[in-house]
Amino acid sequence: MAISSDMLKICIITDAWKPQINGVVTTLGETHKHLEKMGHRVLVLEPSSCKTIPCPSYPEIRLALNAGGYIKRELETFQATHIHIATEGPLGQSARRYCIKHKLQFTTSYHTQFPEYIKQRLPIPLAWCYHFFRRFHNKAACTMVGTPHQKQLLEDRQFKNIVLWSRGVDCTIFKPHRKKFLDYPRPIWIYVGRVAVEKNIEAYLRLELPGTKVVIGDGPASAELKQRYPEVKFEGYRFQSELAQYLSAGDVFVFPSLTDTFGVVMLEAMACGLPVAAFPVTGPRDVVRKNITGILDPDLTQACLAALQLKPEDCLAQASEYTWQKASQQFLDNLAPTGNQGEY
Repeated sequence: MAISSDMLKICIITDAWKPQINGVVTTLGETHKHLEKMGHRVLVLEPSSCKTIPCPSYPEIRLALNAGGYIKRELETFQATHIHIATEGPLGQSARRYCIKHKLQFTTSYHTQFPEYIKQRLPIPLAWCYHFFRRFHNKAACTMVGTPHQKQLLEDRQFKNIVLWSRGVDCTIFKPHRKKFLDYPRPIWIYVGRVAVEKNIEAYLRLELPGTKVVIGDGPASAELKQRYPEVKFEGYRFQSELAQYLSAGDVFVFPSLTDTFGVVMLEAMACGLPVAAFPVTGPRDVVRKNITGILDPDLTQACLAALQLKPEDCLAQASEYTWQKASQQFLDNLAPTGNQGEY
C-alpha cells in the first residue's frame, strides 16, 4: 500500500521507549528520526507522560496507568493522517480501543514473541496467549514483522495481513575498530542483549569454549548469573561507539535466543566485522547468510567454533545492505491512512 511522498502526520504509539534499551526502542527511535528527515511530522506517544508502575520482573520497564485519557487527548489534538500501534501494552491497548471506537484505520507491528516469553514465566497455555495477540493485531490494516519466517509463523496461527518491515544498522557508528581494545585470552566470544531467561543466555554461558566469554548488557538475571559463571566477563551496558569497540574486539558474536523476531544486534555485530553463531531459528534464519556471515547449528558450540573461520569482509558487506533509510521507507509504504476506514 505505497503512499504519497507528501508530508504526513504519523503517530506512533509504543509502550517501549527510552530510556529502555532493546531492539524495539532502537527500531522505533531510528524510524522516528528517518521519517522526520524525510519531511514528515512524527508524534511518539510513550509512557513517560503517564503515571507508571514497574513491570513485574522487569522494573526498568514502566507500564502506563489510565492511559486512555492521554491517548484520546493527544490523538484528537494531533489529528494524525496515519496511526501506528507498535506494542500490545497499556498504551497500545488504549490506542487500539480509541481507533476502533472512532473507526480510524491503524497499523501494528509484532516485535516480540510475548506468548513464548510468558510461557517461560507463567503456566499459561501458549494457545491462550496467541488468541489474545491475534485478536489485538487482526483489527489492524496490516501487521508489520521483521522477517519472512516470522511472517509465516504468524500466518500459520491465523494472523491476517502480515507484511514485512526490515531493520537497519548505522555503519557510521558500528564499524571495525582495533582488536586490542579487549585484552582477554582469545578467542573472544561476545553476547549483547538483555540478561534474562527469555534470551536463552545460559545456553551461551554453559558452552565449553576456549578463550573468553563476554556479556554486554544487564537485566533481571544478572546478579544470579554473575555468581554462577564467575569466569564470564560481565561488562554491563555499552552504547553506540563504545559498544562498537567491544564488538570489534571480539572474534564471534553469539546469539543464543530462540524467540527474537529479528535481532538488530546481529547486524551491529556484522557491521563491526563479527560473524554470528546462532541456532537455526526465526531471526537468525533470515538475518544470517548461512556459512558466509554466520553459522546456524542446533549445536551452539559447533556453530561458535565454525564461525571462527568466516571472513569479516563478508560480514561488513552484508551489514552495509541494511540501512535505516530503507527500513523506514518500507515502514512508510506499509502505513494505512486513518480516513480509509476498515471493517471493525
